[in-house]
Amino acid sequence: MSSFQGFEKRKADLIKEFSSISGSISLGKSTSNLFRDRKGQSSKINVRNFNHVLSVDTKNMIADVEGMTTYEELVNETIKHGVMPTVVPQLKSITIGGALTGLGIESSSFKYGLVHETITETEILLGNGDIIICTPNNKHKDLFFGFPNSYATLGYVLRLKVKLVPIKKYVELTHLKFSSAKKYFEKVGKLCKNKSHDFIDGSIFNENELYITVGQFTDRAPSISNYKGMNIYYQSIRKKKVDYLTTLDYIWRWDTDWFWCSKHFGVQNKLFRFFVPKKYLNSITYFKIRVWNEKHQFIEKVGKIFGQKKTESVVQDVELPIKNCEEFIKFFHEEIGIKPVWMCPTQIINPKVKFDLYPMDSSKLYVNFGFWDVVKTNEEDGYYNKKIEKKVRTLNGKKSLYSTSFYSEDEFWKLYNEPVYKVLKKKYDTNKKFKNLYEKCVKRL
Repeated sequence: MSSFQGFEKRKADLIKEFSSISGSISLGKSTSNLFRDRKGQSSKINVRNFNHVLSVDTKNMIADVEGMTTYEELVNETIKHGVMPTVVPQLKSITIGGALTGLGIESSSFKYGLVHETITETEILLGNGDIIICTPNNKHKDLFFGFPNSYATLGYVLRLKVKLVPIKKYVELTHLKFSSAKKYFEKVGKLCKNKSHDFIDGSIFNENELYITVGQFTDRAPSISNYKGMNIYYQSIRKKKVDYLTTLDYIWRWDTDWFWCSKHFGVQNKLFRFFVPKKYLNSITYFKIRVWNEKHQFIEKVGKIFGQKKTESVVQDVELPIKNCEEFIKFFHEEIGIKPVWMCPTQIINPKVKFDLYPMDSSKLYVNFGFWDVVKTNEEDGYYNKKIEKKVRTLNGKKSLYSTSFYSEDEFWKLYNEPVYKVLKKKYDTNKKFKNLYEKCVKRL
């Protein structure tokens, strides 16, 4: 049976399962990178088996892939052909369908945009059981451009086509250090105008120690670093001006330590890390532990026994126009205090298109800030998250919705284009099989 024949059979089985379900529907899958827990109950449809790479076309530089395929699986296949997806989000467990509907970014986004800008076709399961194909030019183009940031409230991606780029064997990294946020963001802007670079991102350790990392494909490397074992990638940024990784290791450089969040699991302690099997040093392991703790509240219970202060989880990614980034990072250091912070520039690559539920100004360069930690507090729950949401809104920025949000319903819909969303919802989810975006992302139903 060919790959596409297998896909058609999986579709037929899914439609049969789908027709037997009444009431609201959610997704039954093996992986998740959401940092918000849903309170509501709904019937789950099993889409776990939609995890195959159907084809890799190096002539047209397109991969045809099922929606539940993780980027680890996709990269493992494309790299055999000397290519990779134009944008590969940082964690192995992220699915390509999830990165489309929930927004995905990485260090090539200054050149290719967010993940949804690299998609050329989607095949989507609707709430009534129909399966439609959406492209930028066919009769379902409204859903094609309205699907990013919809978080599976308009339908589920079963298959999609994604753009590819050629790769070389290694990536040369240059870490540029700054002590001034003003000069830092000025340099980010200048670098992003030069599309000859392959990758740009950054790490902000404090207000006086900011790094831009520029990556360049190369066929030669004088030495190769390894950050899958005892060495930790983010710590190397402060120690090395120039570094070399294999392309595969570069793609997953953040995964081994979940950026820097592995500290919460003790594995940055050298003695403990030495005895941990290396196969468990990855984001998938950490996420499973986080989910288990969320259910049992083990860390919180132990903390109370030892008199530890209450904490608030602050897990967010936000995008701001670069002209407002200096003000935002100053606010963040003074009012929130989480360190380090990830920095990744992005921009709309095709000014002729508009993605309705996450509109960005095509004339501006944006910067994504990622921060994932807890803050000690005596305030009510949500105090720091609300502060960030307010500041981002004031600075004309946007917030990704993969984690807990605290917007009022009125605020939310002003930010995420209620008029267009209502039209799409009425057209593509007529029987309301899926929760709406506010219900799912803020109310967590």
